[in-house]
Amino acid sequence: MKIGSIDLGEMPLFLAPMEDVTYKSFRYMCKKYGADVMYTEFVSSEALIRDIAKTKQKMHLFDFDRPVAIQIYGYDIDSMVHAAQRVEEFQPDFIDINYGCPMKKIVRKGAGAGMLQDLDKMQEMTAAIVKAVSLPVTAKTRLGWDEDSKVIMDAALRLQDAGVAALAIHGRTRKQLYTGEADWSLIAEVKNNPAIKIPIIGNGDINGPEKAGEFLNLSGVDALMIGRGAIGRPWIFKEVKHYLATGEVLPAPTVEEIVQNVRDQLQMSIDWKDNVRTGVLMMRRHFAKYFPALPDFRQHRIKLLQAIELEDVQATLNEIVEHYGDMRVDYTNASLK
Repeated sequence: MKIGSIDLGEMPLFLAPMEDVTYKSFRYMCKKYGADVMYTEFVSSEALIRDIAKTKQKMHLFDFDRPVAIQIYGYDIDSMVHAAQRVEEFQPDFIDINYGCPMKKIVRKGAGAGMLQDLDKMQEMTAAIVKAVSLPVTAKTRLGWDEDSKVIMDAALRLQDAGVAALAIHGRTRKQLYTGEADWSLIAEVKNNPAIKIPIIGNGDINGPEKAGEFLNLSGVDALMIGRGAIGRPWIFKEVKHYLATGEVLPAPTVEEIVQNVRDQLQMSIDWKDNVRTGVLMMRRHFAKYFPALPDFRQHRIKLLQAIELEDVQATLNEIVEHYGDMRVDYTNASLK
């Protein structure tokens, strides 16, 4: 599979862009375990052109990231064009347009998945961005706004005509948010439409290697994108690659092995922010996800989520290792919510 001139090999695995999740330390953990393509957290075009420091920090890239995309969203075409040109200064490998975010604060302005209600504007915006930059441009979207308007085929053809180099499709509508099951049959219809010439990347509900294999066989997509299934489980990329190559499921990691991953990600977060408390707080979204379905874990989870000082986190992690040791964590029924 290629994006522009970037050769990603056969069946690359993408880490989906997620706000407050796909920052440096988490991207590093996923790359360590085999994720092929990284995305930054998504960036507001309006914030970018106003030169907001926090927004610019999201776009700082590192050697381990590559190949990597910076994803932008917005509702005004001129602002999005300007933002894309600013993004080029940070030298990603490609630029991605967010047409899939379902958050109310974004869609109410017509951005993100809100653009699925105005495909003419989506196509016009995409074409303008493609024309304005030298880097390849890709897009990520959903099946449609709701059950009665699954416009993904029309959207895919329009985006292809506008010049995108690849398209990622999340198998839900905007109205679904992250509820229900992702519909990979519609992703398959897009991929198998003879008029579609660009690579199609499938996304939604990949919570383990067997699901990845099932969805790949159903759809025939060119690549798989993993989002929430990687939170607290960055080694899912290693598991998926092994399964696709051999048909075997790797043993689940032990609690002790998981704790070491937590410590590594935590320390990188602290070093990156140069602030212990900030690094600890950044990890709260990840702590509980690293330990799903462990028996009698509630008190440990509370301690992790309430901890502010590094010493408190490390003490709780020591308790977890002492209590659970070489127990293996079962992710089979872990929730993606």
